[in-house]
Amino acid sequence: MRRYGSGVALLIVDMQNDFADPRGSLHVAGAEAIVPVVNTEIALARESRSMLVYTQDWHPPHTPHFAIDGGTWPVHCVAHTWGAELYPALDCRLGAPMIHKGSHGEDGYSAFTMRDASPDRLVPTPLEPLLIESGVSSVVVVGLATDYCVRATALDAIRLGFQATVLTDAVAAVDVRPGDGERALAEIKAAGVVLAASRAG
Repeated sequence: MRRYGSGVALLIVDMQNDFADPRGSLHVAGAEAIVPVVNTEIALARESRSMLVYTQDWHPPHTPHFAIDGGTWPVHCVAHTWGAELYPALDCRLGAPMIHKGSHGEDGYSAFTMRDASPDRLVPTPLEPLLIESGVSSVVVVGLATDYCVRATALDAIRLGFQATVLTDAVAAVDVRPGDGERALAEIKAAGVVLAASRAG
């Protein structure tokens, strides 16, 4: 079955140093292993003239998202730092859109929406109008992490009316609790997201 082509966008979620590099502040186990798989999908999408969109957590030094400010996570992906840069082994295509998330202190999980803690409200990113203007009706999601940003992005895609596929061997989970990644995949499948293997798998 043809995965890419007109009307399809490949969303490469948060393949950044703080997540993908073992030296990163919030390293995701298995992240390095998915990089060649993600790169193969990028090449296939380009060959089929699908749209490529990259996302980056892009946080300020202090945010309610961080443990030092009362949140959950260690400081990570602070804008303009090494940790926020895309992982060097990732095939990053010049000219492809880049969606920054959490740049004003929002949680920044989904590529489509962010949650502003004060006041409690959803804030859209530029992604939905960008896809609509480009004639995209279907998205393929790869990247980090299965149980957080991939999950949130896939659920938002379905909620907003896009068809969505997650490539299960092109994602990796944080697994704060063992099994979180598998539970996230089950949740998004129940919501209507297609789970599939990559072409490299």
